Amino acid sequence: MLDTQMKTQLQAYLQNLRQPIRLVASLDDSSQSAEMRELLSDIAELSDKVSFEDTGTDARLPSFVVTKENESRGVRFAAIPLGHEFTSLVLALLWTGGHPPKVDAQVIEQIKGLDTPRKFEVYMSLSCHNCPDVVQAATLMAIVNPLIETTVIDGALNQAEVEARQVMAVPMVFMNDHVFGSGRMGLEEILAKLDTNTAEREAIKLSEKEPFDVLVVGGGPAGAAAAVYAARKGIRVGVAAERFGGQTNDTMAIENYISVLETDGPKFAAALEAQVRHYEVDIMNLQRAEKIIPAKEEGGLVQVHMANGGVLSARSVILSTGARWRNVNVPGEAQYKNKGVAYCPHCDGPLFKGKRVAVIGGGNSGVEAAIDLAGVVAHVTLVEFADALKADAVLVSKLKSLSNVTIKVNTQTTEILGDGQKVNGLRYKDRASQEEQTIALEGVFVQIGLVPNTEFLKGTVELSKFGEIVVDAKGHTNLAGVFAAGDVTTVPYKQIVIAAGDGSKAALSAFDYLIRTPLAVPAGEHSVA
Repeated sequence: MLDTQMKTQLQAYLQNLRQPIRLVASLDDSSQSAEMRELLSDIAELSDKVSFEDTGTDARLPSFVVTKENESRGVRFAAIPLGHEFTSLVLALLWTGGHPPKVDAQVIEQIKGLDTPRKFEVYMSLSCHNCPDVVQAATLMAIVNPLIETTVIDGALNQAEVEARQVMAVPMVFMNDHVFGSGRMGLEEILAKLDTNTAEREAIKLSEKEPFDVLVVGGGPAGAAAAVYAARKGIRVGVAAERFGGQTNDTMAIENYISVLETDGPKFAAALEAQVRHYEVDIMNLQRAEKIIPAKEEGGLVQVHMANGGVLSARSVILSTGARWRNVNVPGEAQYKNKGVAYCPHCDGPLFKGKRVAVIGGGNSGVEAAIDLAGVVAHVTLVEFADALKADAVLVSKLKSLSNVTIKVNTQTTEILGDGQKVNGLRYKDRASQEEQTIALEGVFVQIGLVPNTEFLKGTVELSKFGEIVVDAKGHTNLAGVFAAGDVTTVPYKQIVIAAGDGSKAALSAFDYLIRTPLAVPAGEHSVA
């Protein structure tokens, strides 16, 4: 099950176990149970602190629980956690065995302080790059707090259960048999939903912060680059981000970032955050901006009001709030989101194994999604509004070579159909003949580009007709002391490397502004005079 290299690496990790742990499996005669038995046996052979037994009696077969010696409770995996989830398994072993997690002590105390019994069931797929964060958060909570129970469930391995619960997107989290949340969620975000006083406490903490010299709003490649370049000037820098890493968290493969031959989005996002933290930048995660108030006078402070009620102030602000997936905005899309309407083929594709799906969008992302899905599902129908596919020729050629793909161009999606519970069809119109048709299917993947996150800026910062922040060659906006960078701006070609360059340029422009503009209001002892 585990190759020699994986065994060597895992054996080294298991040396960090401080106390014995048990792997207790519930198995049957299936081939999946045989695979699980082999995996758990391999792990047990690598450390004298790990034992394996197949005496479990759980109803989910196959499954296993990671537990401390002389205990029965622990984290349960109704999965063979390889692929993206192998790290989650390793962390479950280490944390159960007493190895301390790399989590702030205050967060651990917050987990321990949850005083209500909770049963979490986390549905994931092994190909989902968004799932590990959720799995690891729920795992840690169950290990730290005895009132919390966590089961990690592979949707592909438990398809009957997935069908019964109508799980059509991962990660999907149930708490006490009710839907708790879906999509990528970090530990802090989950705790914020559980601890209702978190937002109020965070708002107070934000408002008490001294003014920054440079405040970056947004934590994608542009925001991270801006923070690094600004911090290297020796000034006070903060980053307020709704989700550090931005869109890169949802990107499967990155193969065009210069000097990095190949990586994946979550790794890239983690590297961005690590470099920003290296420069002791004040990172304020899970923070969404709601309003910006320009400085009242030259050299004054710009205020940024956050969704939780907190207010941050700074001598200069760099807006790098990025963009998000564009909706089709047809009847049925909102109603059936996560019930057949999906936006991440890598994450949710395995849930549609053997089924019929449509991909809306004929650009690179849409064609790549269709190619990816064609290897999993029974049939893919790609629907493109324009009269030709806009993707790169090599991708179009690959798509046309696939026997289970139908391509419809010059076609307008008019409605996503469902039975009240989940998607069961798509209605579209031939733009040439105006004839409407309906196709039966179980899933719709939307891949039609991006929309800038600028709603909170309307009426203050100048925006283009597409909602992008209008900037000049140096990243200046129409407001003194306010700069912008990345996908949220009018700069063409929305690429990671371009966003990073824009962020660096905006930081240099902000620093130039600071050294040339007299300080109207004291901004802390580290401010540039």
